[in-house]
Amino acid sequence: MAGEARISIMPTLRYRDARRMIDWLEQAFGFSRHVVHDTPEGDVAHAQLTFGNGMIMLGQARDDDYGRLCRTPADLGGTTQGPYVIVADADAQHARAVAAGARIVRPLETTSYGSREFSALDPEGHLWNFGTYDPFA
Repeated sequence: MAGEARISIMPTLRYRDARRMIDWLEQAFGFSRHVVHDTPEGDVAHAQLTFGNGMIMLGQARDDDYGRLCRTPADLGGTTQGPYVIVADADAQHARAVAAGARIVRPLETTSYGSREFSALDPEGHLWNFGTYDPFA
């Protein structure tokens, strides 16, 4: 359909050091920088990173109305969600994440439903899940 969005759900994340994490997410997980908007003070106000036809949005953790609702894992002492990223080659994705220092919290495995997948934490504690399971395939 003309005008229809390519994607309709985009996870949003806050980071204490958003600029460092943009670089890390590119290196470790293969995200690509789509846009980065800075605050007048030089912090990341809003960034969009893509992976395939998916996108995440992120920004610097701030003590504002939204920031008090969208907290970092360090603020919470854990995380409450974890995006699932569909990949063609989970073994290669796992190797890339390990090489960049991602903390693997669920080892690379083949599931009972045939997906090859693993889970990792980024340096600020956000949970990421990667696998070959594609519910649209």
